[in-house]
Amino acid sequence: MGGLIVIEGVDGSGKSTQFSLLCRRLEQEGKEFRQTAFPRYGQPSAALLELYLQGQFGQKPDDVNPYAASVFFAVDRFASYQTDWRAYYEQGGLMLCDRYTTSNAVHQAGKLPPEQAAPFLDWLFDFEYVKMGLPRPSLVFFLDMPEQVSFELLRQRQGEAGDIHEKDREYLGRCRRQALEICQSQGWRRIDCAPKSRLASVQQIHEQIWRQVKELLEQNEKKR
Repeated sequence: MGGLIVIEGVDGSGKSTQFSLLCRRLEQEGKEFRQTAFPRYGQPSAALLELYLQGQFGQKPDDVNPYAASVFFAVDRFASYQTDWRAYYEQGGLMLCDRYTTSNAVHQAGKLPPEQAAPFLDWLFDFEYVKMGLPRPSLVFFLDMPEQVSFELLRQRQGEAGDIHEKDREYLGRCRRQALEICQSQGWRRIDCAPKSRLASVQQIHEQIWRQVKELLEQNEKKR
């Protein structure tokens, strides 16, 4: 298999920017890959998750339990995999994802008290990777941005707009703390976006990511 690389982070952490830079770097290096981003807004498979994020099922993230909400997002991934990139991936292609099952892990486990988070994650990874048959990531990067910084960046970008996740600062804080624990338990690569409380440049963050992606690509080449 070529591999599956995921860029993850709480809202306002710069995922889309870093995802675009990584895609551009791979193109410059002449590497073949395909890309996708979740959720796939506007697709039929994303209808329920859009209603959820718009607040149609409740005005706060906690109004919908994490198991139900996770299914909304998982269905969208399943549809994407089955109809778009399964054959490419199974033939050894390299996939890049802006968010993945990892987002359910961060955003939905963040709704739970610590003693319930681990059983939820066991259920989630079994549900998506085993029951639904979605591939497990080869490499997950979590962009770790201090809560105050990420929330202010969101406000600058969106004002008072945003979905029910983005408007709830306390919830975003819980998600970040949960994500840091998952990084340790699941081997995700934490990217420190603000070392010593100083925001790193976009390029500095990209170089942290690229060094590790390059290692994965080199390992894959040796296996061939």
